[in-house]
Amino acid sequence: MPQTNVGLQILPFSKEKDTYALVDKAIEAIQQSGVRYEVDALETVMEGELDDLLEVVKKTIYATVAAGADEVAAEVKIHFRPQGTSIEEKVGKYRKIENDQTK
Repeated sequence: MPQTNVGLQILPFSKEKDTYALVDKAIEAIQQSGVRYEVDALETVMEGELDDLLEVVKKTIYATVAAGADEVAAEVKIHFRPQGTSIEEKVGKYRKIENDQTK
């Protein structure tokens, strides 16, 4: 199966629990899955086989509820290409540039 990228933003709602702590539980579920991933400010991007990544999405939702979320909304973006795709091909060229706004 080709490598796929899935972007996941978990939006937990809770009257009693801290939102960031709930998002941490979702990220923990991703970490435990063993898939390649990168966390940024607005979403986590995962790389792997599509079926595996969709299972991880479900696990993050269940983990967030288990941690105390009253409900969870999730935004999922999928980039599937039959020959495969990677996080590195999308953003690798930007990692090599020093981002210095003072120059």
